[in-house]
Amino acid sequence: MASSTVTSAQPDRPPRPNLAFRRLRGKRSPAEFAAAVRRAAREIGERVSCDARYVGRVEAGEIRCPNYAYERVFLHMFPGRTLTDLGFAPRSSVRGRQARTTGESRGAGEPYETYDTRDTHNTHDLYETHDNNEESDVLRRAFMTSGATVAAASLGPLALALDAAAAGRPTRRAGTGEAGALEEAVRRIRLLDDRHGADGLYRRAAAPLRTAYALLDAGASRQATADRLYTGAGELAISVGWLAHDSGRFDDARSHYAEALATARMNADAGLEAHAFCNMAFLARDAGRPREAVRAAQAAQRAARPLGSARLMSLLALREAGGWAGLADRVGCEQALVRAQTFFERGAAEADPEWMSFYGEAELEGLEAQCWSTLGDWPRAARHARRAADLQDPHFTRNLALYSAELADDLARGGRPDEAAGAGMRCLDLLGEVQSSRVHTMLAGTTRVLLPHRRASGVSAFLDRHGALPRPA
Repeated sequence: MASSTVTSAQPDRPPRPNLAFRRLRGKRSPAEFAAAVRRAAREIGERVSCDARYVGRVEAGEIRCPNYAYERVFLHMFPGRTLTDLGFAPRSSVRGRQARTTGESRGAGEPYETYDTRDTHNTHDLYETHDNNEESDVLRRAFMTSGATVAAASLGPLALALDAAAAGRPTRRAGTGEAGALEEAVRRIRLLDDRHGADGLYRRAAAPLRTAYALLDAGASRQATADRLYTGAGELAISVGWLAHDSGRFDDARSHYAEALATARMNADAGLEAHAFCNMAFLARDAGRPREAVRAAQAAQRAARPLGSARLMSLLALREAGGWAGLADRVGCEQALVRAQTFFERGAAEADPEWMSFYGEAELEGLEAQCWSTLGDWPRAARHARRAADLQDPHFTRNLALYSAELADDLARGGRPDEAAGAGMRCLDLLGEVQSSRVHTMLAGTTRVLLPHRRASGVSAFLDRHGALPRPA
């Protein structure tokens, strides 16, 4: 897709390097400092997708003022300092802070300052025209939401971006602001899914996906922006596909994953292709098509091999192992599990994709537990599921519920009903925050296994509490 030539709008001033921030980094590499930022975020219950590229852009002056999440993290890391002390500009000086006109008010919990890569004063998009600032603000506010409940209820307004076309107004070419808003929408959906599960999100996520492909159709002012839009739209298709997948809508998920794969191939994006095949393998396993799962996982590995991420190769080997387990091929499964462990032990790298933030030792153990469970080795499955639950970062509430449900089921089928009831109770404790059809389905299966053991310690209480749950929609 060739980029179009546009008239350059010269910035008011060039980016000024943030020397104060660079001094605070000290002798740490950008990747090491980014890791420290992510650790600090976890300490205060925030989640930021900080990487070496983000640190470099801050130090280069491209990000003059961070979003509120990053602000809280930086002030936590450097107590007693202000944003100005850290080398950032006051919020009032960056674009998009002016009061809005009548009829356009700021919603509670929806600050205008939500996306970091557009917090510049005509400095980041040096080759973009700037007559579409108001429209870009509308897109960004539509893409951005704040707070788990508000965000879950507000994904739908992204469809507002389609109103211009529906009303016959000309659609402007997308710029870096729209690309950035699209990338942030993907992050926000992943964050909400990690915390709350897919059931409450899927129906609201179709609108942002339509918007993403409308932006693609409108074209971009630069090739680099077009590439970001293709990747962002593909990643969003995968995220929406996962919401469908986790809420039991397998046909919808398959369609979204196929859309992402087509987008990846149109743009020759190996990383996006590997991600799409990864999720297709997972879906095929869950849908009872294990041979397809193996083939999709192997295709993902071929796409991912040149990318240089051992952790990605580890996850893809686990996807393959799940397929072999579904085929009752214990040897093939064990060989894939060994590869997964070997790749995992090579450690993290800057080449690791941002979407893999969920993949750590807990997920490795949890996916291995699923393999042994499929093969009917309940004691071994329970051992790995217990370790997964013990290792899981509490931030990933949905995964913690999933591992607890897996453990309960493995213990029940392994003849340990009292321990299964205890694990089931811990899972039930999390269901106030998590809405996942996958977890509900697993617990329903566990209750059926435990029914003959109602007299065992704790089993009756678990069954009664599970029976009192509201039926998932």
